[in-house]
Order: sequence, then structure tokens, then C-alpha cells
Amino acid sequence: MTADLPMLASTTAIDTIGTPWLWAGSIGVVLALLVLDFAMTRRPHEVSMREAIGWTVFYIALPVVFGVFLWARHGSTTGVEFFTGYLLEKSLSVDNLFVFMLLLSAFAVPAALAQRVLLYGIAGALVLRGIFIALGAAALATLDWAFLLFGAILLVTAVKLLADSVQGHDSAVDISSMKSVQLVRKFMPVTEDYHGTRMTVVQAGKRALTPLALVVTAVMATDLVFAVDSVPAVYGVTSDPFLVFATNAFALLGLRALYFVLHAALSRLVHLAYGLAIILAFIGVKLVLHWAHGVWSGVPTIPTAASLVVIVVVLATVTLTSLRATRDQQTVDAS
Repeated sequence: MTADLPMLASTTAIDTIGTPWLWAGSIGVVLALLVLDFAMTRRPHEVSMREAIGWTVFYIALPVVFGVFLWARHGSTTGVEFFTGYLLEKSLSVDNLFVFMLLLSAFAVPAALAQRVLLYGIAGALVLRGIFIALGAAALATLDWAFLLFGAILLVTAVKLLADSVQGHDSAVDISSMKSVQLVRKFMPVTEDYHGTRMTVVQAGKRALTPLALVVTAVMATDLVFAVDSVPAVYGVTSDPFLVFATNAFALLGLRALYFVLHAALSRLVHLAYGLAIILAFIGVKLVLHWAHGVWSGVPTIPTAASLVVIVVVLATVTLTSLRATRDQQTVDAS
């Protein structure tokens, strides 16, 4: 009787290049860079454009060097998967930055504290995505329909993102309506003013949270939402958990510096959401086709190289159309 039951699980082992030493070395580098960033932001200061550009160049060069190493060590397939996944995650992280910008504005975060808030957001995103990456790897190893599930998640997200963009919904953040903020306020009082990088202070003999704690909580809550989309998306490029981790880590590490480089340009990327919706839908279809190919071998699949081309073309197109659409407004602001 059991032979007639449909297969609900897969015993296929996940193919990965991640040796214990490679995992340990990569995690060690990520932790070292995070510690360095926290040390640099220990004394709040406004970030100059020169400083931001310097660190942005460093955090772009780092994954390029690592990708070349993977290409030389493990072949072109691994190299293409890494660079495609990194580009995908970097494009999605720009959407993160836009939300971070709205939160920093809504909470009136002082310019000197902005980079510390961003750093907490990055650290939180790394932890959450690490959890989702492990869950995703377990799902792929045990469930035949995991690719179908991931594809469905991305397609639903793409439709929602596209619908929100078409409707032109208000992107302003209402702090009082945020569930994470409401929950925190129920347990502890919150001071009116910021107190440097301190999360809590003692007032009238009682421990109270500072607004910095609230904005960090809000940022980490948005990290959870983005992780739900981001991890399935990169699993659509590669099923190697190590590459999924590496692409996420490298894409996130440079966000703090990139925020200050792109701050002025973020408001001009008015078509970015359309591009991300197209990319997520494309990766969603790719995942569904991959699942279907395992069931019916005649179903075609989309190669990773084609995914790389689509991502590059879509991002270039929406960037150019965004800059063109906001050119007149930019001219008015300059005058």
C-alpha cells in the first residue's frame, strides 16, 4: 500500500562547495567586519561622502575578489552562480535601503546616529537570513515541492510589489501604527530625546528605552519581511547553501556605506519597484520550472547565465527610466 502513496519527501543530498574551513573562514570574516564597523561607529559622526565612497568601493571589491577565487577554484558554473546571486541580493538590498531611509526620517534619527542604526539593521538581517538559509536548505533536502513553494512565494511577492507600485501607495511611515513599536511601548517607557548610541537610560529611578531602541526594533522587523523574499530568490539561482550565505553576506555588509552614497539618488529610483517585481517574478517562474522539470523531464529550465542577463538588463532599464522620469524634477530642485 505504501508504494502507491505519493512521495512527500526527497532524499537527494544538497551539493555544496562549503567545506568546514570555508564556512569557518567566511563566517569569521563577516564577524570581523561587523566588529570593525561597530568599533568605527562607537563615536557617532556624520559620514562624509569621501568616507562612504571609500568603504563602498571596498565592499564591492571584496565580493568581486571572492567570486574570482570561487571561479578559479570551483569552475565557471560556481562563479556565475555566485555573481548572479550577489547581483540579485544587491538589487534587493537597495529596496532595503529605501525602507531604512523612510524609517530614519520617520523617527527623526540624528545624522550622527544614522550609521549605527543601519549597522544594527545589517546585523539583524544577517542573523535572520542565516536562519532562513538553514530552513531553506532543510526544505530542499527533504521536500520535493520546496522549489514550487519558493516559486509561489516570489510570484505572490512580485504581484503585491507591482500592485503597490501601480496604485502609487503612500510610502510614508506612520510610527504609531507599527506593531513592533506598539509592542515595545507596552513593556517599557520611551524617552522623548535620543541619548547618543545608548538604547536605555535611567530616568526618575526607572529604566527607559531611548528612541534609538525603537527605530532599531522597527528596522529589524522590516529585516524579517525582506528575508522572506530574499532567501527564496537566491535559492532560485543556486541550491548551494554556502553560496546563498555568501551572496547574502556580501550584499548586506556594504549597505551602511552604500546608504550614504545613494541617499540622494534613492528618491529618484521611482521605477525600482517595477524592476524588482519583474526580477522576483522571473526567478519565481524559474523555480517553478525547476520543480516541474523534476516531475516531467520535458519541461525546460532557465540557465543561471540567462538569469544573470535578465537581472542586469532589468536593473539597467529601470535605472535609466527612473533617472529620465525624474530629470525635470531634479532640474527644478537644482534651480
